[in-house]
Amino acid sequence: MAKRIHSSEGAPGVIGPYSQAAEAAGLVFVSGQLGIDPSTGAIVPGGIKEETKRALENLGAILKAAGLGFGDVLKTTAFLKEIADFGAFNEVYASYFKADPPARSAFQVVALPKNGSVEIEAIAVAAIATKK
Repeated sequence: MAKRIHSSEGAPGVIGPYSQAAEAAGLVFVSGQLGIDPSTGAIVPGGIKEETKRALENLGAILKAAGLGFGDVLKTTAFLKEIADFGAFNEVYASYFKADPPARSAFQVVALPKNGSVEIEAIAVAAIATKK
């Protein structure tokens, strides 16, 4: 089985030994994205809504590099530093997945890299991509 790696300068570079995204067997696995501004390498200021928006923008840039869009996402996993932020997170998240949202899990975690408030990873399908 061949593996293809995808990356985008529109998302922060990796901060460890992993790829922004890997594709095999018609699926694209996008590594967890924090609310990091790719131009500064720092978490965006402003709290959970701003971090969620930036994390989703980063995710979108990587999807685009793979020739995909948010409509191709089958599953996401969200890691929240504070589960109390779930409502605010959902408000922003819903604006990116308006119709037929993907399956999703969300968890509160003890800590995230760079002291982030949210991290979002995704699995998308390339075999029937809608090419957004």
